[in-house]
Amino acid sequence: INVQTACSTGLVALHLACQSLVLGECDMALAGGVSLHIPQVNGYAYQDGGINSTDGHCRPFDAKASGTLFASGVAVVVLKRLADAVADGDTIDAIVLGSALNNDGSLKVGYTAPGLDGQAEVITEAQRIAGVSADSITYVETHGTGTNLGDPIEIAALTQAFRTSTDRKGYCAIASVKSNMGHLDTVAGVAGLIKTVLQLKNREIV
Repeated sequence: INVQTACSTGLVALHLACQSLVLGECDMALAGGVSLHIPQVNGYAYQDGGINSTDGHCRPFDAKASGTLFASGVAVVVLKRLADAVADGDTIDAIVLGSALNNDGSLKVGYTAPGLDGQAEVITEAQRIAGVSADSITYVETHGTGTNLGDPIEIAALTQAFRTSTDRKGYCAIASVKSNMGHLDTVAGVAGLIKTVLQLKNREIV
């Protein structure tokens, strides 16, 4: 199934694959994305107020953040129902407890930025579906593009979502893989997922 929802493509594909597994439409699924920029080595014209970084660096949630940097990448994960994976003797790196999907439509700031309420709602819904409380989450891999528009909205949405069930502060780390490899466009979410799984597996936040 070809999915195109801009930066959320990979994770929407993952959500749809999980739904297909739950409904019994398939027994195994590959979910991910491919984003290639040709030629591989090229520059970009910086435009004031645009999404691109002023200096070629992506610094999510940093005081020096000035925009994002696009890159090429491929990321794919193999998904199976847990019982099947256990029965087949598969290596299990992580368990997807739940996922949620929505659309903030006309409520968002613009095409290249999320809507605060819509993002908060989908985070809250994902927690509900997964059966986890906000104060049990110790790490969030964010979209974190390093833009002065998107990053504050994402933090505000996470805060709004978490505040519905807890008043605790300073217990949950946040990060974005884009500081390491740039914005992979349609691959961005799955790259972040793989990073998170590896951190859980190795018990180390990079």
